[in-house]
Amino acid sequence: MAKQIQNAFFAAILAGVIIAPIFGFQILRVGAETTLKSDWPMIYWGMALVFVFQLARPNLLKLLARRNLTVRLPMLSNKTRQGGLVLIIALALVWPFFAGRAEIDIATLVLIYIMLGLGLNIVVGFAGLLDLGFVGFYAVGAYTYALLFHWAGWGFWASLPMAGAMAALFGYLLGFPVLRLRGDYLAIVTLGFGEIIRLLLINLYPITGGPDGIAGIPKPTVFGYVLGRRAPEGEQTFHEMMGWQFNNVDVIIYLYVLALILALVTLFVSNRLIRMPVGRAWEALREDEIACRSLGLNPTGIKLSAFTIGAMFAGFGGAFFAARQGIVNPESFTFIESALILAVVVLGGMGSQLGVILAAILLTVVPEIARQFAEYRMLIFGLVMVVMMVWRPQGLLPVKRPQVEL
Repeated sequence: MAKQIQNAFFAAILAGVIIAPIFGFQILRVGAETTLKSDWPMIYWGMALVFVFQLARPNLLKLLARRNLTVRLPMLSNKTRQGGLVLIIALALVWPFFAGRAEIDIATLVLIYIMLGLGLNIVVGFAGLLDLGFVGFYAVGAYTYALLFHWAGWGFWASLPMAGAMAALFGYLLGFPVLRLRGDYLAIVTLGFGEIIRLLLINLYPITGGPDGIAGIPKPTVFGYVLGRRAPEGEQTFHEMMGWQFNNVDVIIYLYVLALILALVTLFVSNRLIRMPVGRAWEALREDEIACRSLGLNPTGIKLSAFTIGAMFAGFGGAFFAARQGIVNPESFTFIESALILAVVVLGGMGSQLGVILAAILLTVVPEIARQFAEYRMLIFGLVMVVMMVWRPQGLLPVKRPQVEL
Protein backbone atom coordinates (compact mmCIF):
# COMPACT_ATOMS: atom_id res chain seq x y z
CA MET A 1 0.00 0.00 0.00
CA ALA A 2 2.84 2.38 0.82
CA LYS A 3 4.35 1.68 -2.61
CA GLN A 4 1.04 2.51 -4.29
CA ILE A 5 0.76 5.78 -2.36
CA GLN A 6 4.33 6.69 -3.32
CA ASN A 7 3.71 5.96 -7.01
CA ALA A 8 0.44 7.90 -6.94
CA PHE A 9 2.16 10.86 -5.26
CA PHE A 10 4.93 11.04 -7.87
CA ALA A 11 2.36 10.67 -10.68
CA ALA A 12 0.39 13.60 -9.23
CA ILE A 13 3.53 15.75 -9.02
CA LEU A 14 4.36 14.93 -12.65
CA ALA A 15 0.79 15.73 -13.69
CA GLY A 16 1.07 19.11 -11.95
CA VAL A 17 4.27 19.88 -13.85
CA ILE A 18 2.52 19.06 -17.14
CA ILE A 19 -0.79 20.77 -16.36
CA ALA A 20 0.68 23.99 -14.93
CA PRO A 21 2.07 25.53 -18.16
CA ILE A 22 -0.94 24.41 -20.22
CA PHE A 23 -3.96 25.07 -18.02
CA GLY A 24 -2.60 26.78 -14.92
CA PHE A 25 -0.99 29.89 -16.40
CA GLN A 26 -2.46 32.22 -19.02
CA ILE A 27 -0.84 35.31 -20.52
CA LEU A 28 -3.26 38.24 -20.59
CA ARG A 29 -2.53 41.43 -22.49
CA VAL A 30 -4.53 44.53 -21.54
CA GLY A 31 -3.43 47.54 -23.55
CA ALA A 32 0.34 47.85 -23.22
CA GLU A 33 0.52 45.71 -20.08
CA THR A 34 1.04 41.96 -20.08
CA THR A 35 0.11 39.96 -16.98
CA LEU A 36 0.34 36.31 -16.05
CA LYS A 37 -2.88 34.81 -14.67
CA SER A 38 -2.58 31.61 -12.64
CA ASP A 39 -5.39 29.11 -12.17
CA TRP A 40 -4.24 27.07 -9.17
CA PRO A 41 -7.58 25.26 -8.58
CA MET A 42 -7.29 23.71 -12.05
CA ILE A 43 -3.79 22.47 -11.23
CA TYR A 44 -4.84 21.08 -7.83
CA TRP A 45 -7.89 19.31 -9.23
CA GLY A 46 -5.83 17.75 -12.02
CA MET A 47 -3.22 16.49 -9.54
CA ALA A 48 -5.94 15.12 -7.26
CA LEU A 49 -7.62 13.22 -10.10
CA VAL A 50 -4.32 11.69 -11.19
CA PHE A 51 -3.51 10.74 -7.59
CA VAL A 52 -6.87 9.00 -7.06
CA PHE A 53 -6.72 7.25 -10.43
CA GLN A 54 -3.16 6.00 -9.90
CA LEU A 55 -4.04 4.83 -6.40
CA ALA A 56 -7.12 2.91 -7.56
CA ARG A 57 -5.66 1.54 -10.80
CA PRO A 58 -4.26 -1.78 -9.44
CA ASN A 59 -7.58 -2.61 -7.77
CA LEU A 60 -9.51 -1.77 -10.94
CA LEU A 61 -7.22 -4.01 -13.00
CA LYS A 62 -7.76 -6.88 -10.57
CA LEU A 63 -11.53 -6.34 -10.70
CA LEU A 64 -11.53 -6.43 -14.50
CA ALA A 65 -9.33 -9.53 -14.47
CA ARG A 66 -11.81 -11.36 -12.22
CA ARG A 67 -14.78 -10.52 -14.41
CA ASN A 68 -14.81 -11.78 -17.94
CA LEU A 69 -16.06 -8.72 -19.80
CA THR A 70 -15.69 -10.18 -23.25
CA VAL A 71 -18.79 -10.05 -25.42
CA ARG A 72 -19.45 -13.14 -27.49
CA LEU A 73 -21.17 -12.28 -30.73
CA PRO A 74 -23.37 -14.89 -32.37
CA MET A 75 -21.91 -16.70 -35.36
CA LEU A 76 -23.38 -15.38 -38.59
CA SER A 77 -23.67 -17.30 -41.81
CA ASN A 78 -21.99 -16.10 -44.98
CA LYS A 79 -25.33 -15.14 -46.52
CA THR A 80 -26.24 -13.05 -43.47
CA ARG A 81 -22.88 -11.26 -43.57
CA GLN A 82 -23.17 -10.58 -47.28
CA GLY A 83 -26.70 -9.30 -46.85
CA GLY A 84 -25.63 -7.01 -44.00
CA LEU A 85 -22.74 -5.69 -46.05
CA VAL A 86 -25.00 -4.93 -49.01
CA LEU A 87 -27.45 -3.15 -46.70
CA ILE A 88 -24.69 -1.01 -45.17
CA ILE A 89 -23.37 -0.04 -48.61
CA ALA A 90 -26.89 0.85 -49.79
CA LEU A 91 -27.44 3.03 -46.71
CA ALA A 92 -24.06 4.72 -47.25
CA LEU A 93 -25.02 5.52 -50.85
CA VAL A 94 -28.45 6.90 -49.96
CA TRP A 95 -27.43 8.81 -46.82
CA PRO A 96 -25.78 11.88 -48.46
CA PHE A 97 -29.03 12.82 -50.25
CA PHE A 98 -30.63 13.47 -46.84
CA ALA A 99 -27.63 15.00 -45.04
CA GLY A 100 -26.16 18.48 -44.95
CA ARG A 101 -23.07 19.71 -46.73
CA ALA A 102 -20.91 19.78 -43.59
CA GLU A 103 -21.83 16.20 -42.68
CA ILE A 104 -21.01 14.96 -46.19
CA ASP A 105 -17.64 16.75 -46.06
CA ILE A 106 -16.78 15.06 -42.77
CA ALA A 107 -17.89 11.68 -44.11
CA THR A 108 -15.65 12.14 -47.16
CA LEU A 109 -12.70 12.90 -44.88
CA VAL A 110 -13.52 9.77 -42.87
CA LEU A 111 -13.40 7.67 -46.04
CA ILE A 112 -9.99 9.12 -46.95
CA TYR A 113 -8.62 8.11 -43.54
CA ILE A 114 -10.20 4.67 -43.91
CA MET A 115 -8.36 4.27 -47.19
CA LEU A 116 -5.07 5.38 -45.64
CA GLY A 117 -5.62 3.28 -42.52
CA LEU A 118 -6.26 0.14 -44.55
CA GLY A 119 -3.11 0.80 -46.55
CA LEU A 120 -0.96 1.29 -43.45
CA ASN A 121 -2.63 -1.74 -41.86
CA ILE A 122 -0.94 -3.90 -44.50
CA VAL A 123 2.50 -2.61 -43.48
CA VAL A 124 2.04 -2.36 -39.71
CA GLY A 125 -0.82 -4.73 -38.92
CA PHE A 126 -0.16 -7.62 -41.28
CA ALA A 127 3.61 -7.46 -41.95
CA GLY A 128 4.58 -6.00 -38.55
CA LEU A 129 6.78 -3.24 -40.01
CA LEU A 130 6.51 0.01 -38.04
CA ASP A 131 6.18 2.86 -40.57
CA LEU A 132 6.20 6.46 -39.29
CA GLY A 133 6.58 8.07 -42.71
CA PHE A 134 3.45 6.77 -44.42
CA VAL A 135 2.36 10.33 -45.16
CA GLY A 136 5.23 10.50 -47.66
CA PHE A 137 3.43 8.08 -49.99
CA TYR A 138 0.25 10.09 -49.46
CA ALA A 139 2.12 13.20 -50.61
CA VAL A 140 3.59 11.39 -53.63
CA GLY A 141 0.11 10.43 -54.83
CA ALA A 142 -1.28 13.93 -54.34
CA TYR A 143 1.62 15.67 -56.08
CA THR A 144 1.64 13.13 -58.92
CA TYR A 145 -1.87 14.18 -59.90
CA ALA A 146 -1.13 17.86 -59.30
CA LEU A 147 2.06 17.80 -61.41
CA LEU A 148 0.52 15.76 -64.21
CA PHE A 149 -2.32 18.26 -64.44
CA HIS A 150 -0.09 21.33 -64.10
CA TRP A 151 2.58 20.29 -66.60
CA ALA A 152 0.82 17.81 -68.90
CA GLY A 153 -2.89 18.66 -68.57
CA TRP A 154 -3.88 15.18 -67.40
CA GLY A 155 -7.27 14.65 -65.76
CA PHE A 156 -8.09 12.78 -62.58
CA TRP A 157 -8.93 9.42 -64.10
CA ALA A 158 -5.77 9.34 -66.20
CA SER A 159 -3.63 10.42 -63.23
CA LEU A 160 -5.16 8.05 -60.65
CA PRO A 161 -3.30 4.89 -61.84
CA MET A 162 -0.10 6.90 -62.18
CA ALA A 163 -0.48 8.24 -58.63
CA GLY A 164 -0.80 4.70 -57.28
CA ALA A 165 2.11 3.48 -59.44
CA MET A 166 4.42 6.33 -58.35
CA ALA A 167 3.60 5.82 -54.67
CA ALA A 168 4.18 2.06 -55.08
CA LEU A 169 7.54 2.80 -56.74
CA PHE A 170 8.57 4.98 -53.81
CA GLY A 171 7.43 2.27 -51.42
CA TYR A 172 9.52 -0.27 -53.31
CA LEU A 173 12.57 2.01 -53.22
CA LEU A 174 12.10 2.63 -49.50
CA GLY A 175 11.97 -1.10 -48.88
CA PHE A 176 15.59 -1.67 -49.92
CA PRO A 177 17.34 0.47 -47.24
CA VAL A 178 15.20 -1.01 -44.46
CA LEU A 179 15.53 -4.71 -45.35
CA ARG A 180 17.90 -5.37 -42.46
CA LEU A 181 16.20 -3.04 -40.00
CA ARG A 182 13.45 -3.77 -37.52
CA GLY A 183 11.74 -2.16 -34.55
CA ASP A 184 12.83 1.34 -33.55
CA TYR A 185 15.50 1.59 -36.25
CA LEU A 186 12.93 0.87 -38.94
CA ALA A 187 10.63 3.54 -37.48
CA ILE A 188 13.43 6.14 -37.52
CA VAL A 189 14.30 5.46 -41.17
CA THR A 190 10.67 5.64 -42.32
CA LEU A 191 10.17 8.83 -40.31
CA GLY A 192 13.16 10.35 -42.08
CA PHE A 193 11.74 9.29 -45.43
CA GLY A 194 8.49 11.14 -44.79
CA GLU A 195 10.35 14.30 -43.81
CA ILE A 196 12.66 14.06 -46.83
CA ILE A 197 9.66 13.95 -49.16
CA ARG A 198 8.15 17.04 -47.52
CA LEU A 199 11.43 18.98 -47.66
CA LEU A 200 11.92 18.06 -51.32
CA LEU A 201 8.45 19.38 -52.11
CA ILE A 202 9.35 22.65 -50.39
CA ASN A 203 12.77 23.09 -52.02
CA LEU A 204 11.90 22.06 -55.60
CA TYR A 205 10.21 25.41 -56.13
CA PRO A 206 10.36 25.54 -59.98
CA ILE A 207 8.58 22.18 -60.21
CA THR A 208 6.34 21.85 -57.17
CA GLY A 209 5.69 25.50 -56.36
CA GLY A 210 7.54 25.25 -53.05
CA PRO A 211 5.58 26.22 -49.92
CA ASP A 212 2.80 27.72 -52.07
CA GLY A 213 2.02 24.36 -53.66
CA ILE A 214 -0.10 23.88 -56.78
CA ALA A 215 -3.60 25.33 -57.04
CA GLY A 216 -6.46 25.03 -59.50
CA ILE A 217 -6.55 21.22 -59.53
CA PRO A 218 -9.82 20.12 -61.18
CA LYS A 219 -12.41 17.81 -59.69
CA PRO A 220 -12.94 14.34 -61.21
CA THR A 221 -15.15 14.29 -64.29
CA VAL A 222 -18.29 12.16 -64.73
CA PHE A 223 -17.91 10.03 -67.88
CA GLY A 224 -15.80 12.82 -69.37
CA TYR A 225 -18.23 15.62 -68.47
CA VAL A 226 -17.11 18.40 -66.14
CA LEU A 227 -18.96 18.47 -62.83
CA GLY A 228 -18.96 22.22 -62.26
CA ARG A 229 -20.78 25.45 -62.97
CA ARG A 230 -18.82 26.11 -66.14
CA ALA A 231 -16.82 23.91 -68.47
CA PRO A 232 -13.68 24.82 -70.44
CA GLU A 233 -14.14 25.97 -74.00
CA GLY A 234 -15.24 23.14 -76.25
CA GLU A 235 -16.50 20.95 -73.37
CA GLN A 236 -19.88 20.47 -71.72
CA THR A 237 -20.82 20.23 -68.07
CA PHE A 238 -22.59 17.19 -66.66
CA HIS A 239 -25.66 19.09 -65.46
CA GLU A 240 -26.10 20.71 -68.90
CA MET A 241 -25.95 17.30 -70.54
CA MET A 242 -28.56 15.95 -68.10
CA GLY A 243 -30.71 19.08 -68.26
CA TRP A 244 -30.36 19.74 -64.52
CA GLN A 245 -29.85 22.95 -62.61
CA PHE A 246 -26.37 23.21 -61.14
CA ASN A 247 -26.05 22.85 -57.36
CA ASN A 248 -22.80 22.91 -55.38
CA VAL A 249 -24.07 20.09 -53.16
CA ASP A 250 -24.03 17.77 -56.18
CA VAL A 251 -20.24 18.10 -56.37
CA ILE A 252 -19.90 17.28 -52.65
CA ILE A 253 -22.12 14.21 -53.02
CA TYR A 254 -20.20 13.03 -56.08
CA LEU A 255 -16.88 13.30 -54.22
CA TYR A 256 -18.37 11.38 -51.31
CA VAL A 257 -19.60 8.58 -53.57
CA LEU A 258 -16.23 8.43 -55.30
CA ALA A 259 -14.42 8.25 -51.94
CA LEU A 260 -16.82 5.48 -50.86
CA ILE A 261 -16.04 3.48 -54.00
CA LEU A 262 -12.27 3.88 -53.51
CA ALA A 263 -12.55 2.86 -49.84
CA LEU A 264 -14.62 -0.21 -50.75
CA VAL A 265 -12.11 -1.21 -53.43
CA THR A 266 -9.29 -0.81 -50.91
CA LEU A 267 -11.18 -2.92 -48.36
CA PHE A 268 -11.99 -5.63 -50.92
CA VAL A 269 -8.44 -5.88 -52.29
CA SER A 270 -6.78 -5.89 -48.87
CA ASN A 271 -9.29 -8.47 -47.62
CA ARG A 272 -8.49 -10.74 -50.55
CA LEU A 273 -4.73 -10.24 -50.16
CA ILE A 274 -4.64 -11.43 -46.55
CA ARG A 275 -6.35 -14.67 -47.62
CA MET A 276 -3.77 -15.27 -50.36
CA PRO A 277 -0.29 -16.75 -49.85
CA VAL A 278 1.23 -13.27 -49.74
CA GLY A 279 -1.02 -12.40 -46.82
CA ARG A 280 0.00 -15.56 -44.95
CA ALA A 281 3.64 -14.64 -45.65
CA TRP A 282 3.06 -11.18 -44.12
CA GLU A 283 1.67 -12.77 -40.97
CA ALA A 284 4.59 -15.22 -40.78
CA LEU A 285 7.04 -12.31 -41.09
CA ARG A 286 5.24 -10.41 -38.35
CA GLU A 287 5.26 -13.32 -35.90
CA ASP A 288 8.89 -14.43 -36.34
CA GLU A 289 11.25 -13.43 -39.12
CA ILE A 290 13.75 -16.19 -38.35
CA ALA A 291 11.08 -18.87 -38.44
CA CYS A 292 9.73 -17.30 -41.63
CA ARG A 293 13.16 -17.61 -43.24
CA SER A 294 13.55 -21.18 -42.03
CA LEU A 295 10.30 -22.12 -43.82
CA GLY A 296 11.85 -21.14 -47.14
CA LEU A 297 10.14 -17.77 -47.44
CA ASN A 298 12.09 -14.77 -48.65
CA PRO A 299 11.77 -11.88 -46.13
CA THR A 300 13.15 -9.46 -48.72
CA GLY A 301 10.31 -10.00 -51.16
CA ILE A 302 7.73 -10.09 -48.36
CA LYS A 303 8.82 -6.72 -46.96
CA LEU A 304 8.99 -5.14 -50.40
CA SER A 305 5.51 -6.39 -51.28
CA ALA A 306 4.06 -4.97 -48.05
CA PHE A 307 5.65 -1.55 -48.54
CA THR A 308 4.70 -1.46 -52.22
CA ILE A 309 1.04 -2.44 -51.86
CA GLY A 310 0.48 -0.27 -48.78
CA ALA A 311 2.05 2.73 -50.52
CA MET A 312 -0.12 2.17 -53.60
CA PHE A 313 -3.31 2.65 -51.59
CA ALA A 314 -1.82 5.79 -50.03
CA GLY A 315 -1.12 7.09 -53.53
CA PHE A 316 -4.74 6.58 -54.54
CA GLY A 317 -5.85 8.41 -51.41
CA GLY A 318 -3.43 11.26 -52.13
CA ALA A 319 -4.72 11.71 -55.67
CA PHE A 320 -8.29 11.89 -54.41
CA PHE A 321 -7.25 14.34 -51.67
CA ALA A 322 -5.71 16.64 -54.29
CA ALA A 323 -8.87 16.47 -56.40
CA ARG A 324 -11.09 17.17 -53.40
CA GLN A 325 -9.07 20.11 -52.08
CA GLY A 326 -8.20 21.66 -55.44
CA ILE A 327 -4.81 22.66 -54.01
CA VAL A 328 -1.84 20.82 -52.52
CA ASN A 329 1.06 22.16 -50.47
CA PRO A 330 3.70 20.51 -48.27
CA GLU A 331 2.02 21.62 -45.04
CA SER A 332 -0.77 19.11 -45.67
CA PHE A 333 1.70 16.22 -45.30
CA THR A 334 3.41 16.75 -41.95
CA PHE A 335 4.37 14.15 -39.36
CA ILE A 336 1.09 14.78 -37.53
CA GLU A 337 -0.74 13.14 -40.43
CA SER A 338 1.48 10.06 -40.20
CA ALA A 339 0.87 9.89 -36.45
CA LEU A 340 -2.89 10.18 -36.98
CA ILE A 341 -2.95 7.40 -39.58
CA LEU A 342 -0.83 5.17 -37.34
CA ALA A 343 -3.17 5.95 -34.42
CA VAL A 344 -6.10 4.78 -36.56
CA VAL A 345 -4.39 1.40 -37.02
CA VAL A 346 -3.29 1.04 -33.37
CA LEU A 347 -6.56 2.25 -31.88
CA GLY A 348 -8.67 -0.01 -34.08
CA GLY A 349 -6.48 -3.05 -33.57
CA MET A 350 -3.46 -3.94 -35.69
CA GLY A 351 -4.51 -6.31 -38.43
CA SER A 352 -8.23 -5.67 -37.90
CA GLN A 353 -9.97 -4.07 -40.87
CA LEU A 354 -13.23 -3.40 -39.02
CA GLY A 355 -11.21 -1.88 -36.20
CA VAL A 356 -9.45 0.48 -38.62
CA ILE A 357 -12.81 1.62 -40.00
CA LEU A 358 -14.21 2.22 -36.51
CA ALA A 359 -11.09 4.10 -35.34
CA ALA A 360 -11.07 6.28 -38.46
CA ILE A 361 -14.67 7.27 -37.77
CA LEU A 362 -13.96 8.04 -34.10
CA LEU A 363 -10.75 10.02 -34.66
CA THR A 364 -12.31 12.11 -37.42
CA VAL A 365 -15.88 12.67 -36.26
CA VAL A 366 -15.35 13.22 -32.52
CA PRO A 367 -12.97 16.23 -32.92
CA GLU A 368 -15.48 17.82 -35.31
CA ILE A 369 -18.28 17.39 -32.77
CA ALA A 370 -16.27 18.72 -29.82
CA ARG A 371 -15.00 21.87 -31.50
CA GLN A 372 -14.99 23.77 -28.19
CA PHE A 373 -12.02 21.60 -27.16
CA ALA A 374 -10.13 22.18 -30.42
CA GLU A 375 -7.14 23.80 -28.70
CA TYR A 376 -6.75 20.74 -26.46
CA ARG A 377 -7.22 18.25 -29.28
CA MET A 378 -3.69 16.82 -29.30
CA LEU A 379 -3.61 16.65 -25.50
CA ILE A 380 -6.86 14.68 -25.40
CA PHE A 381 -5.67 12.58 -28.31
CA GLY A 382 -2.47 11.63 -26.45
CA LEU A 383 -4.42 10.89 -23.26
CA VAL A 384 -6.77 8.56 -25.14
CA MET A 385 -3.83 6.68 -26.66
CA VAL A 386 -2.18 6.27 -23.24
CA VAL A 387 -5.42 4.96 -21.74
CA MET A 388 -5.83 2.55 -24.65
CA MET A 389 -2.30 1.19 -24.18
CA VAL A 390 -3.03 0.60 -20.47
CA TRP A 391 -6.57 -0.78 -20.63
CA ARG A 392 -6.88 -2.35 -24.08
CA PRO A 393 -3.53 -2.61 -25.90
CA GLN A 394 -5.00 -4.99 -28.51
CA GLY A 395 -7.27 -2.20 -29.88
CA LEU A 396 -11.00 -1.62 -30.05
CA LEU A 397 -11.78 -4.55 -32.35
CA PRO A 398 -8.80 -6.92 -32.27
CA VAL A 399 -8.52 -9.38 -35.09
CA LYS A 400 -9.48 -12.98 -34.30
CA ARG A 401 -7.06 -15.59 -35.55
CA PRO A 402 -7.76 -19.33 -35.80
CA GLN A 403 -6.64 -21.26 -32.72
CA VAL A 404 -6.50 -24.89 -31.75
CA GLU A 405 -7.03 -25.82 -28.07
CA LEU A 406 -5.98 -29.19 -26.67
